[in-house]
Amino acid sequence: MGERAEALMRIVVAIVSGFILEIWGYFVFVLSVLHWIYVIFSGKKKKEFADICKIWNTQVYTYLRYLTFVTNERPFPFRSLTKSMSKFKK
Repeated sequence: MGERAEALMRIVVAIVSGFILEIWGYFVFVLSVLHWIYVIFSGKKKKEFADICKIWNTQVYTYLRYLTFVTNERPFPFRSLTKSMSKFKK
């Protein structure tokens, strides 16, 4: 795909991925507050809650890199989550 077509495609990706990440972000915010409450009362972190937040953070980072022309790797939902997360695993 040419650079001009890729730049136009970024508009579609920005709208679709931006909408999904925004809704997901509200969920992550609520989950973070619940996780804080959980940690305060139990004294330990819940790995699954942290993993969901980590995935969202990674997707937002991928989204911003794509929109600013740093990379041509498209964010979710135009690329699977497992492919995007594979390079960020410990």
